[in-house]
Amino acid sequence: MEQDEAARVRALGEIAAEFDLDAIRVRTGEVEIEIVRRDPALVAAPAVAFAPVPPGPAAPTAAAAPTAAPADHKTPPANVRPVTAPVVGVFYRAPAPGADSFVEVGSRVQVGETLCILEAMKLMNEISTDYAGVVNRVLVENGELVTLGQELFWIEV
Repeated sequence: MEQDEAARVRALGEIAAEFDLDAIRVRTGEVEIEIVRRDPALVAAPAVAFAPVPPGPAAPTAAAAPTAAPADHKTPPANVRPVTAPVVGVFYRAPAPGADSFVEVGSRVQVGETLCILEAMKLMNEISTDYAGVVNRVLVENGELVTLGQELFWIEV
């Protein structure tokens, strides 16, 4: 069975390369295989921004993003609406490197306001909110690859 799965993964990788796809997902029954190709320049960038932490007592670092929610976030409270990723892509909080973020925790937003950009297949997709309210949490780190349906923000309405 493992050889069959390896052969499927190789075949999907070849298809992705042949058609210059950045991602491909196939579901057969209960088995789902997703292949995402990354630009080496994009993969290298986070390695510079997030240096490994030496073992020992945990200490706050400048690389930690104070506006990001803990990785073990739970379901949002009743008055909070999640904004989810409509595509698989790389999450960017600002319109350009070095520019101010579209929103921060505590920012008041209106319906249709841009919250972030998701880069998918070399296209920059502006992600806007369907809710008016206040940004309660940013659940993703800048430059992180997000999956379809992954929660990006919590908006308190």
